Amino acid sequence: MKKLISYTLIALCATIAISFAASDNNKDAIISKEKAAWQAFKDKKQDDFKKLVSADLVAVYSNGILTLQKELDAMAKTEMQSFDLSDFNVVFPDPGTAIISYKAKVQSTSEGKDTSGSYNNGSVWRMIKGQWQAVFHSDMKEESATQPAG
Repeated sequence: MKKLISYTLIALCATIAISFAASDNNKDAIISKEKAAWQAFKDKKQDDFKKLVSADLVAVYSNGILTLQKELDAMAKTEMQSFDLSDFNVVFPDPGTAIISYKAKVQSTSEGKDTSGSYNNGSVWRMIKGQWQAVFHSDMKEESATQPAG
């Protein structure tokens, strides 16, 4: 009985150690996938973008709630000159779900309007059929700090 308990504890400890190591590797994978989605959007590579996001994608922005098709339509109307992503944070509420938050500095126009600025972003990724896919994305443009009157 003591051997069984010992083996069980060893297996438990090994599982915990592996899960922490896998979590770090998955963090890098999620960050890489998020960057790849941005690059595909910038380069207007719809097929590459669709490989990274779920067909059931939901994207929430100040101008509306978009499906995958509406996101692809927006891609066609957007000219992104550059983007820089930073300050990543990735958490795993369960092994098949990742939530990523980060900042983006963007130089872009959409339908001729300047959309450049600094944005706070968040995405949810799910493991679907052995692949990480984005199922949700949202961003919010950072507001300029206002100076007190006087």
